[in-house]
Formats: sequence, C-alpha cells, structure tokens
Amino acid sequence: VQLQASGGGLVQAGGSLRLSCVVSGRTSVVAGWFRQAPGKEREFVAAIRWIGGRTYAADSVKGRFTISRDNAKNTVYLQMNSLKPEDTAVYYCAAKDDYYYLVDMLRYDYWGQGTQVTVSS
Repeated sequence: VQLQASGGGLVQAGGSLRLSCVVSGRTSVVAGWFRQAPGKEREFVAAIRWIGGRTYAADSVKGRFTISRDNAKNTVYLQMNSLKPEDTAVYYCAAKDDYYYLVDMLRYDYWGQGTQVTVSS
C-alpha cells in the first residue's frame, strides 16, 4: 500500500484547507490522518473506514475537521475549517488493516509522506 498526501499550505487563522491522500496498492481497512507539530509527538486527527464510511475524530478537531473518502478514486480527504495557529503541523496520512486502536500511530501499517500546514495568526 502506498499513500500520497497533498494539499497543505499557508493559510490565515479562520481559513480552510483540504488535504487529499491517494491510496494505491491493495485495499486497506481504515485510513487516517495524523499530525506532528515541531517539538511534539505525532497525534491522531481523524480516521475513516473504507467500507461503510464510519468516521472518528480527535476532540481537538471535532466540529472543524471532516474526514471523508471517495472509494472510486481511492482517496481520503481531510477538510479543515476554522483553522487555528495550533493546527500548524506536518500532516500525515496512514492506513491500517483492521478496525482496532485507531488513535495509536504504532498500529498503522502504512504511511505517506507529510504535507505541511501552516496557520498564521
């Protein structure tokens, strides 16, 4: 499984960005987004099941970020609205082969390269 993330950039606080992650190779079960700010550990942002579309999100982004997928395009999206400076981080997409431990980065089997998101105040 290979993952290719894109869509990062510089945006002012209150603005929006949409990240995309194209997943190629064999099908995984769950796709997710993590982020890592400078000097901090990588943290869970959101995840989605390819089948059924059930979603999961960290409390810090609920109501602002929405994860979705397009199965025909093998693409997962992260729509980020009402961005805050504290959302500044490198965002990574990842995939795993089961439904368990979705917030644990160590449980993900496949990772894409990161895409930088910078929110200015």
